[in-house]
Amino acid sequence: MGKTIRTEAVEELFKAILTLKDEEECFKFFEDVCTVNEVLSIAQRFAVAKMLKENHTYLEVAQATGASTATISRVSRSLNYGNDAYDMVLSRMEE
Repeated sequence: MGKTIRTEAVEELFKAILTLKDEEECFKFFEDVCTVNEVLSIAQRFAVAKMLKENHTYLEVAQATGASTATISRVSRSLNYGNDAYDMVLSRMEE
């Protein structure tokens, strides 16, 4: 069986994230916890997911986000076969 993110350390990380009160606290926390490239990579994947949900083509997504086709395919797989978390968050953001 493959790796799982369900570890005690990840659970503690998620609990810490859930204590953040606003966007400024998020910036501070993630700047300390992650490298700039790690945060930018996660943000890029989220932008890719948003564009794919809006029915943009892979070419449009690649041009707008700078994401590779491999990254776009990976995000597309998550959208189609994942845990529906992108859909959940994107719909909440529309509210």
